[in-house]
Amino acid sequence: MRQPVAVIGPREASEGQLAAAEQVGAALARIGFTVVCGGRQGIMEAVCRGVAAEKGISIGLLPDTEATAANPYVTVPIATGLGEARNAIVARAGFCIVVIGDSYGTLSEVALGLQFGRPVFGLLGAASVKGVVSCDSVDAAIDGVCKLSLGLP
Repeated sequence: MRQPVAVIGPREASEGQLAAAEQVGAALARIGFTVVCGGRQGIMEAVCRGVAAEKGISIGLLPDTEATAANPYVTVPIATGLGEARNAIVARAGFCIVVIGDSYGTLSEVALGLQFGRPVFGLLGAASVKGVVSCDSVDAAIDGVCKLSLGLP
């Protein structure tokens, strides 16, 4: 699978959500998936930290005009200069989306992802929106991503 997994979530997140994001990033990197996210703080930084711990690749699609705005764990920072409109690119870039937590920006990415036909797996306070598959653990979300990538039900 060459297309990355998008991982999204708020800049302000609970310790439990941050820990889950780091676990998601590490698990995806161990399997060999590339991760794409917004490249900033909170869930985005935690998932990139997990990816980096497993020597994987993370792509940060930044709203800023300068790549230096990326969190220190992003492997490939891309400064889009698009502001929050970059949410559409994050939602389109992944073959699926893992969402941890909720915020208005996160909700916009979920809605765009669903509109683009992307499967969405939700964890730890993700918005309860029709089409979001609620997962009760990181393992369940990773299992869903793996099954999807293999074309399994």
